[in-house]
Amino acid sequence: MTDSTTYRRARRWHILVFLAPALLVYTVLMVLPLAETLRLSLYTETEQVRSFVGFANFTVLFGDPRWAQTFWNALGNNVQFFLIHMAVQNPVGIALAALLSVPRLRGRSAYRTTIFMPTMLSFVVIGFIWKLILSPLWGVAPSLLAAIGLKSLFGPWLGQEHTALIAISLVSVWQFIGIPMMLIYAALLSIPDEVIEAAECDGVSGLAQFWKIKLPLILPAIGLISILTFVANFNAFDLIYVSQGALAGPNFATDILGTFLYRTFFGHQLQLGDQHMGATIATVMFLIILSVVAFYLLVIHRRMRRYQF
Repeated sequence: MTDSTTYRRARRWHILVFLAPALLVYTVLMVLPLAETLRLSLYTETEQVRSFVGFANFTVLFGDPRWAQTFWNALGNNVQFFLIHMAVQNPVGIALAALLSVPRLRGRSAYRTTIFMPTMLSFVVIGFIWKLILSPLWGVAPSLLAAIGLKSLFGPWLGQEHTALIAISLVSVWQFIGIPMMLIYAALLSIPDEVIEAAECDGVSGLAQFWKIKLPLILPAIGLISILTFVANFNAFDLIYVSQGALAGPNFATDILGTFLYRTFFGHQLQLGDQHMGATIATVMFLIILSVVAFYLLVIHRRMRRYQF
């Protein structure tokens, strides 16, 4: 009995030794910067003198017209950016995964690789390519639409306030649609063959089989994709910065929390950087993401676990 207890204790120390490097790296790169950001949001600096102000920076962010209008505009654009991904990216990704899971489909590997390839490209490449494609002067989009008789539908989508954010969102959807496709595809492959065979014996096949049998079984994977989409969209910055610049034009129509944070923290053109207000915006972003993820894990995920094998 004593030897067994000693072995278990030694094994636990053995695990801690292997976890220590990862915990150290995570603490240095994630925990300490987060703690410093939270601390900076509680201070302000005037004439190089830092003073504690509590939640006064948050009051300024939400209530001062100079800050509040820009903040609420960025938050609203962020919500719209996320909803477009949820309405387009994830349903199309599920549909593509369902098509690729058909056993009789030829060339599935080539299709998977082609669809997933944009995900591996950098934001700089994606933003530059799509700005060229959609340019009214030298882009290929007008010619392609003219070839199918739809040139009248073309417009300077990236240069108009009411279409710029939608255009950028669809470009982001095109880039990352491979992620939900691959995750749902893996979830569909994990469904036991016995379940599919039982459904076929009952005469359930084709679309009816997907809606009645497969879709309920992949709900946990869909929930995971939804929360990953939310986190990624509320951390977005690169594509809009590359395509529309730090000012997120035209007239801040594509401004999201990430670009707002960048301009506030580092400054831009005639705007001076303010690390304390920047930390305040970053803290608000963190709290928004944390609250939604916590709600998903504590409420939605628990209910979806019943569908897992």
